Amino acid sequence: MRNSPDPSERRPRMADGMSAEPQNDLVVLLDDHDQPCGTAPRARVHTDRTPRHLAFSCYLFDGHGRVLLTRRALAKATWPGTWTNSCCGHPRPGEPGEDAVRRRVGEELGAALDRLELVLPDFGYRAVDASGIVENEHCPVWAGYLAGTLRPDPAEVCETAWVAWADLVRLAASAPALISPWCALQVPLLDEAMRKVGAA
Repeated sequence: MRNSPDPSERRPRMADGMSAEPQNDLVVLLDDHDQPCGTAPRARVHTDRTPRHLAFSCYLFDGHGRVLLTRRALAKATWPGTWTNSCCGHPRPGEPGEDAVRRRVGEELGAALDRLELVLPDFGYRAVDASGIVENEHCPVWAGYLAGTLRPDPAEVCETAWVAWADLVRLAASAPALISPWCALQVPLLDEAMRKVGAA
């Protein structure tokens, strides 16, 4: 599948405070307590000194208990070609988390969501890409179900795969380097949370 570069994913420069960029291109900056403290342009926030900011991850399931994995497009500035969870993104300033997830699933996967639930509200991580670019996110984790078919944006996603949840749990435990660092950290926590719900 041919990939075209996403202008918003070009190698960024360090954010320099408040921005005059369009409202829909801003991310929410966070303080040491993960509370909002400003905004910065999304295209410029990720560098080798990325400030803490708000994001989300989403895991989407089908009726057979399989989870959707996506492979990041080769033109992405960070972790290109890496397999990861179903969808990630950044809420816009003032945008509720659920609205942000539904919006981004539509933009990135061309799909709508049925049920959606916040499972790990306090997850956060820091990771460094091979290029030196840093991810530094407070990243609540959502789980949901797709409604309808997928139409992935090739600038974002170059491959998709439906896998059994148990297989992803084993992969995250035995070979975490084969998936994104945030996915490797999230999967065991998400599995534990879902088991508790099942036991209850």
